[in-house]
Amino acid sequence: MEQLARIRVGEKGRVVIPASIREALDIKVGDEVELRIADDELRLSTLKSRIARAQQRLRRFIKPGRSLSDELIAERREAARHE
Repeated sequence: MEQLARIRVGEKGRVVIPASIREALDIKVGDEVELRIADDELRLSTLKSRIARAQQRLRRFIKPGRSLSDELIAERREAARHE
């Protein structure tokens, strides 16, 4: 999903993200985005996209049907019983 938009930098370095890009990334008014420089490029990402990317990376290490949250809850309940 590659989209291109050309914009001008305004006063105080401000840029406006075009509506088509905001819609593609599901960016709403008030959302927080992360800007970073990587490979001499300015990259913008949303929390939602970073979480999805992290989940995708972790999936290869977790067997299907295994619930890490259920395991964590069980461990916490066990620890609470011993307190």
